[in-house]
Amino acid sequence: MRISNNDRPLEPVAYSIAEACRVSSLGRTNLHYLIKEGKLEARKLGGRVLIPAAALRRLIEEAPAA
Repeated sequence: MRISNNDRPLEPVAYSIAEACRVSSLGRTNLHYLIKEGKLEARKLGGRVLIPAAALRRLIEEAPAA
């Protein structure tokens, strides 16, 4: 992780599918399903699928309480 000028770690803007799985503890199949159903925003840049960090946070924040 890079360090900014004021020595704070930079927050990611977007995650790859693998990174989103790691940080959210959701499986790859589940993430693809959520994207397909329109419940999770994703962007395709070149050959990569990127999930905006804000979209992943929003998905988790808006999920019903267990």
